[in-house]
Amino acid sequence: MNWTEYLDGYCERLAPGLWGEPLNSLSNLAFLIAAIAVWRQPKGRVFAVLIGLVFLGSTAFHLLATRWSAAADTGFILVFVLYYAAAFPHLFFGVSRRLSWLAIPLFLAFTAVVASLGGGLYLSALIGLVVFAIILKGEHRRRFALAAGVFGVSLSFRTADHTVCGNFPAGTHFVWHLLNGLVLYLTATAAAKRAASRLDAAPSQS
Repeated sequence: MNWTEYLDGYCERLAPGLWGEPLNSLSNLAFLIAAIAVWRQPKGRVFAVLIGLVFLGSTAFHLLATRWSAAADTGFILVFVLYYAAAFPHLFFGVSRRLSWLAIPLFLAFTAVVASLGGGLYLSALIGLVVFAIILKGEHRRRFALAAGVFGVSLSFRTADHTVCGNFPAGTHFVWHLLNGLVLYLTATAAAKRAASRLDAAPSQS
């Protein structure tokens, strides 16, 4: 496989070149802003680093449009999703850390089933957010419901990118970035707040 092979996957890109996708490239700043905001949260630094990696991978892909940068883009998104899947049962339901890691193969198996039905990673992530909103209560339910709603809209813009090229050459993929920055902020902040509240509620040891 040629890892430096040029890939053209979006309306905005018309030819190879560092600035072939200016909107798609610059809109990645939404991930950087989200990472900085989450970094400022108590217990949010791991999530902030993972969002920062999403920023780096997506920026590299939309600047370089090569096979290796596409792999980095998808790979860093997958790392965030899998880490979150593992952290969720521990943070929100008190499942032990060891058992929580079982959420990763379960989520991958679920994603494989969704993919076999014509979906994929992003659809399974959307379903996961909806399930989180259903099973949680109070502030967390509202936060995940908002994240699911925004992500649903975001996914529709990602899907529409190729269909609007004739009328809007820039495409709509950049909106996917902008909205997903908000989704990552909402989900990461929810986890960070939950981790901080669990720490505060833990009995102190003398």
